[in-house]
Amino acid sequence: MPTAPHRLRTLGGAALRVVAVWAVATGTMLVLAGLLPDFRLQSADGDSATRTATAAAIGAGAFGVLSALVWPALVRALLLVPAFVLGLLVFFLNGSLLWIALSLIPAERGGEVDPTTAVVVAAVMSAASSATSTALAVRDDGAYRRRLARLADRRGSAQCGPEAAPGTVFVQLDGLGHDTLRAALDGVRPLMPTLAGWYRDGGHRLMPWRTDWSSQTGASQLGILHGSNHDVPAFRWYEKETGRVMVCNRPASAALLQQRAAALTGDPGLLADPGGASRGNLFTGGAEQLALVLSVAGVNGRNGHSRSRSGYFAYFSDPANATRTFASFLAEVAREIGQSTASRLRGDRPRMGRGRLYPFLRAFATVVERDVVVAAVIGDMLAGRRTIYADLVAYDEVAHYAGPRHRDTHQVLRRLDRSVRLIAKAARHAPRPYRIVLLSDHGQSEGPSFTAAHGLSLQDLVRAGCGLPVGRRAHRRLRDDEALSALHAALHRSPESAEEVHPGPVVLASGNLGLVSFPDITGRATREELDRRHPALLRTLADHPGVGFVLVHSDRHGPVVLGADGGEHHLDTGRTAGVDPLAPFGPGAARTVARTAAFPHAADLMVNSAYDAATGQVHAFEDQIGSHGGLGGEQSRAFLMWPSDLPPPVRPGEELTGAERIHEVLRGWLDAAAREGGGAAGRRGRGRAGEDAERAG
Repeated sequence: MPTAPHRLRTLGGAALRVVAVWAVATGTMLVLAGLLPDFRLQSADGDSATRTATAAAIGAGAFGVLSALVWPALVRALLLVPAFVLGLLVFFLNGSLLWIALSLIPAERGGEVDPTTAVVVAAVMSAASSATSTALAVRDDGAYRRRLARLADRRGSAQCGPEAAPGTVFVQLDGLGHDTLRAALDGVRPLMPTLAGWYRDGGHRLMPWRTDWSSQTGASQLGILHGSNHDVPAFRWYEKETGRVMVCNRPASAALLQQRAAALTGDPGLLADPGGASRGNLFTGGAEQLALVLSVAGVNGRNGHSRSRSGYFAYFSDPANATRTFASFLAEVAREIGQSTASRLRGDRPRMGRGRLYPFLRAFATVVERDVVVAAVIGDMLAGRRTIYADLVAYDEVAHYAGPRHRDTHQVLRRLDRSVRLIAKAARHAPRPYRIVLLSDHGQSEGPSFTAAHGLSLQDLVRAGCGLPVGRRAHRRLRDDEALSALHAALHRSPESAEEVHPGPVVLASGNLGLVSFPDITGRATREELDRRHPALLRTLADHPGVGFVLVHSDRHGPVVLGADGGEHHLDTGRTAGVDPLAPFGPGAARTVARTAAFPHAADLMVNSAYDAATGQVHAFEDQIGSHGGLGGEQSRAFLMWPSDLPPPVRPGEELTGAERIHEVLRGWLDAAAREGGGAAGRRGRGRAGEDAERAG
């Protein structure tokens, strides 16, 4: 228990920091008053330097008090406003507080500012005050912890003592494949120096893991967090019994998938134990502490809003954070416009359009989502929460448009590395030791889209095979990817009307995996039934050069994979005819395709694009350069990077396969950490992540 002298020293230090911040704010206000013609601190008749300084001190003090007391209340009230709009209100609200503060200066001492100039002055003062406060607090570990802990919602924080069991932070680098990560760790100047340092000094180990056929965040993260991704055949699919199109990154669909997984396993989730936190994910994992989690974004009522947006309140309650993030947002929009223009001038191939709303969507994923999630994770650690799982979607978003190894994605990897280093440094100030585990949910494979390579869409090809009219233009739709997931959670909206089912076969795309369903056929359409109704369809698809294989169910042989020139692979017996259509996709392809074929909601036809083993290229059925969702290339090779003091996930020579297996591994590590509690190993582990970060940095 703190003694009286200790409390006095703490209060004295806090008072000195307040005075120092006040002095810096006063000085900043004086400088701005001298530089900006529409900002005046003197009366109309002119004042002495002393009177002007006094006016600045009063204004700076009033602005500081209003920022501390009124700003958090404003942000809390605006939780019901879409987060995208909140970012646009930041400057206006901050400027309004400054205008009010200046109005509190006695009339005889002056104090006037143009409304537009007030926005600029408030932004500069917030940044200067925040920088001063942070610099002073860093010298005092206790103050530093208290400052950073305010970035997160402290309700329900775990109580930790010096003998606390180690905590675990799982950081998911969305879409980053194992081979791409290895390339980013190599060289004299690696793209990701923090991770490279951990790997080279033996502090962390690295291995690939093979995803399920549906190599996308919905299936992978559901399996990782909830222990089952059964009956998730793709990113989007059609369910005949309800006539509904399920899309993994829609709030209603995500909530239903989470409920189905919990009902199947009886397990509330990886993060369900006290002290669990889910940040920036599609699913909760059973955690109580949530921020930017899609499956609760559609919850009605104020409670639902509060749960899904608590991370926004924690972050934007500091006006300096709001100002910095919004400025970075605008810079990222400008960066994307510049990079896309440069790509067009260089004549990069393959290349796709990156205009319209994309610069803003990218900026949300790479700046706003990143800042809020990283701040929430830091706050979680300083609050002593035992298990934290966070998803950073920035790389995946940019790689879809630029390509997984493009120079534009290299910049994103560098910034992600800095985010991991920041999390690791914050671990040094946490009340318990932390292990940091990094992983991805899938990789990405590159290649021109199916439409770009062959001049027609998959929907056009299916309709042609059925003898139906084909439109002159390929159908284009807005992508539903991880960045949109985070945006849906931030907007608290579920665009369920975006997907419409038209007469005829329903054709959906999930990266380079296509799904074809026939609503007029009850149950699973069979090969025999389709041959009777549409005799040319199966061969039209299987023989197309852009198609790798087609999965269909046969009355006689069960699930059958069809390929070009009559090639077949009967999954139940393993018998093949002609050239095995699964051979280019590796020895594990038959097993993973057979698993999906048994799902109740597998489509009537599952179409995987062609894969060039020499180049690693696939053809997405969506408008993407980097894609994932099916088989072929690096999209199926995710990574797992864990501290070396944890046991290896598999025995030597074994392959780590499937998201459900990753769940078992992570669960085992958490159980082992819970048993450690308080021993010498736990004490030795304190601050290890932060020390590693210091060495790597």
